[in-house]
Amino acid sequence: MENEKDNIKSIDSSPYDFRYEEKGFYRNKAGLTAEIVSKLSDDKNDPDWMREFRQNALKIYNELRVPEWGPDISGLNIDEIATYVRPNTKMQGKWEDVPDDIKDTFEKLGIPEAERTSLAGVGAQYDSELVYHNLQDEVAKQGVIYTDFESSLRGPYADMVKEHFMQLVKPNDHKFAALHGAVWSGGSFVYVPKNVKVEIPLQSYFRLNAKGAGQFEHTLIIVDEGADLHFIEGCSAPKYNVANLHAGCVELYVKKGAHLRYSTVENWSKNMYNLNTKRARVEEGGSIEWVSGSFGSHISYLYPQSDLIGRGARAEFTGVTFAGAGQNLDTGAKMVHIAPNTTSVITTKSLSKSGGISTYRSAIYIGKEATGSKASVSCESLMLDNISRSDTVPAMDIHTDDCDVGHEAKIGRISNDAVFYLMSRGISEEEARTMIVSGFANPVSKELPLEYAVEMNNLIRLEMKGSL
Repeated sequence: MENEKDNIKSIDSSPYDFRYEEKGFYRNKAGLTAEIVSKLSDDKNDPDWMREFRQNALKIYNELRVPEWGPDISGLNIDEIATYVRPNTKMQGKWEDVPDDIKDTFEKLGIPEAERTSLAGVGAQYDSELVYHNLQDEVAKQGVIYTDFESSLRGPYADMVKEHFMQLVKPNDHKFAALHGAVWSGGSFVYVPKNVKVEIPLQSYFRLNAKGAGQFEHTLIIVDEGADLHFIEGCSAPKYNVANLHAGCVELYVKKGAHLRYSTVENWSKNMYNLNTKRARVEEGGSIEWVSGSFGSHISYLYPQSDLIGRGARAEFTGVTFAGAGQNLDTGAKMVHIAPNTTSVITTKSLSKSGGISTYRSAIYIGKEATGSKASVSCESLMLDNISRSDTVPAMDIHTDDCDVGHEAKIGRISNDAVFYLMSRGISEEEARTMIVSGFANPVSKELPLEYAVEMNNLIRLEMKGSL
């Protein structure tokens, strides 16, 4: 049995773990200095205000200490990380114009097929730059803006971008927010005009192919009053024997009466330090839905935050995390109630196996002015063996008695009775356990579009392979 397990583990069964050589790519020097940041501004032809912003963020980065609340990240050395790797192509609007090796990468990931069947627009980033971007004509005719972030700095929405850029996530929030502010590259800008309903999702996909590099994309989405949008984010990378870094930033503005669903399926390689920051600002009567599946990375710090600033604003977070061998995933959500009659709901599922560590970390803040507000937290953990670990670290900071707050946590293991029942119906033990885990994660997968629910279930199957 041990030999069989070793054989299974030695097979590269993941469709995400493939790579190409950096032929003709540009890579800046590893490390982080004022000169490196200045050279990045030159390469990107930054406007003056952005050049100044980057240098100020670098100063803040050098002043701040490494966060101490989560897993140990001493294995990450920024002096060994190349913060900018540019592919050997400009951004293309036609798929056939993308270089063959990059095109083959995204073909394997199913991005062109998804665009043809179920997406209104796609942005594909390879290392530090977008290589492809397209928006359906009928959506563009509604006035929807969906473009790469660099273009947004100089287009007709440049003033709007400058007004909102890193205002929700400020460089002094923590050290890796400052790092992002200094070396961000790529990402997307989306603006949905008032009362426009985007019926089909938009998607950005981020692929980090480079070894010993970082990816720092910036996503800024503004959903104006009464508008509606579903935005999907996918991420993956091949595995290397050196550290890679992802420190992206997502800022979401949900205006009065608007609705935004933001879905993510992450499958970073298990040498990745995923130190991502995401935050939403929700105005009166608006709502944000976060749907998150986290399967990759060596270490993750990921806690999407929703600031409910308008009366009746609502936020929901639904997430699943799967930590396998060599993974320490510290994830959760933050809800900040600072207006009356606001509502937040957090529902998370975490799984750990083969010594993996899953930590659920949440924060609920209800200000004294947030009377009549409601907050509900439910976190469930499933450990698949006796060497894995799961922890729950909730925090609640309540400043009014006129509110309704609840927290529920459960932890357990797969029922042997359930496994025996399925095996008695002719199902193998490995498949039985996989079915139970998939059912456990179902609250997240059912919230995703079909193609991404299938992807998530496939990731679960890959993680469960050889788990006996």
